[in-house]
Amino acid sequence: MHDISSSKLERNPKSRAISVRIARDANDLMLVTAIRSAVYLAEQDCPMEEEFDGNDLVAAHFLGFVGNEPAGCVRVRFFGEFAKVERLAVRHQHRRSRLSFKLVREALDYCRRKGFKKAYGHAQDRLVDFWAHFGAKPLGHNRKLTFSDFSYTEMVVDLAPCEDAITLDSDPYLIIRPEGDWDRPGVLDLSAGRPASSPLRDLAAAGR
Repeated sequence: MHDISSSKLERNPKSRAISVRIARDANDLMLVTAIRSAVYLAEQDCPMEEEFDGNDLVAAHFLGFVGNEPAGCVRVRFFGEFAKVERLAVRHQHRRSRLSFKLVREALDYCRRKGFKKAYGHAQDRLVDFWAHFGAKPLGHNRKLTFSDFSYTEMVVDLAPCEDAITLDSDPYLIIRPEGDWDRPGVLDLSAGRPASSPLRDLAAAGR
């Protein structure tokens, strides 16, 4: 049964459009925390200290929306040879949508743009087929682990090369733009129009 507001949304396809963007500020991280709390703490009864493991401030997060409603998230952390895609969560009201697929694809495309050739993850055993949809394969025979009361399979995705992957030969202004927004001039691009006249030089000349 739908309430009145959700029924209205269903009759308006545009209001149910799926979108994904990178989390950029404290408000976005609060949304990530709320979504994961609803999924992992409330539904799966995961202990707080195990879900919020100290890695959230050293990772990239993606927020998924159904219409304007924050509905899902996924986290990516980076290592020398691979990126780890993890903490995929979609609120139960939106699991019949394609949001989970959109979140994973955006995360993998982001890894490809950053030049990674492999993505690694831990799939709950019941979700191995879901991750296989993206080309993920078990890392090896019986490569399993158990944590937070679930059994997981180690899986890896071989990422296709990205023609515009960011390298040391990329435009340096591109490299210092906001994460995930590399193709649009940022505030530091605009600052390049000012002459290189450091205020610190004026202070030194004044003997301060």
